[in-house]
Amino acid sequence: MAEELKTGALNVFTGIAWGQWISSGFLLVIGIVLASVAARSVSRVMAKRSSRHHTVMVRRLVFYLIFMLFGVAALREAGFSLDVVLGAAGILTVAIGFASQTSASNMISGLFLLVEKPFEIGDFIEVETIMGEVVGIDMLSVKLRTRDNLYVRIPNETLIKTPVVNRSRFPIRRIDLQVGIAYAEDAEKVEKLLLELAEKNPVCLEEPKAFVLVTAFGPSSVDLQFSFWVPKDKVLEGKSGMLVAIKKTLDKAGIEIPFPHTSVYAGSHSEPFRVQLIAPEKATEKEEPLDVDKDA
Repeated sequence: MAEELKTGALNVFTGIAWGQWISSGFLLVIGIVLASVAARSVSRVMAKRSSRHHTVMVRRLVFYLIFMLFGVAALREAGFSLDVVLGAAGILTVAIGFASQTSASNMISGLFLLVEKPFEIGDFIEVETIMGEVVGIDMLSVKLRTRDNLYVRIPNETLIKTPVVNRSRFPIRRIDLQVGIAYAEDAEKVEKLLLELAEKNPVCLEEPKAFVLVTAFGPSSVDLQFSFWVPKDKVLEGKSGMLVAIKKTLDKAGIEIPFPHTSVYAGSHSEPFRVQLIAPEKATEKEEPLDVDKDA
């Protein structure tokens, strides 16, 4: 019995066409190497002539196309019939299509994003409440890296249905700051001071020019809008630096920046609150601490 099993195993082992399988494996290795070399060459050529988005997409397309050609050749070399393989692939594709309609929708949406090109790799976009830098654009989803270094994946279908704000599309950005001054202050004087700040700030652009608008008469202040233009990579620096400069300039000029006050009303049936002014020397006095009996 043992000899029969040994003989059967030997027959199976010797019956395998090792030459065909070795040739198939060799074709797959050559396919991977050539696909990688071709993809890198195309990427280097397109890097200077096209966007990063198109470069990445074409690079992947070239790699998978060459690899699939060598994969089919390897299957034929191994003895598989090409008609059978294509038929099985078609049936598998239909089954996968019915089972993954969401993925198919994302793939179609990815094609629309590729043609429309609302953003590219490296752009800073905002989708609903999510903001981040685009680090990857694939057929199923777009990958973002947020400002706090989080990795976010957004399906392509969501990007097609949702408004997308591209904050890096244009080279310059406008910053709008709201400034409130007291009613007793001179609005024209404040406008002049703000425009001088824009001229002195190295981040602000000379063209388009900065401007100041009186937007409303608020409950406790005259509301002004101070707008100026900065390069797209200087938005945070320009906003923060200008706010600090505005505060210092208005304080130095003696211009009041009002803030809301809260009044407490207890109702008509409550006794009035007792208000007592304490002299400075009495206010600094400290009450003696109470002795607390630890055994109590």
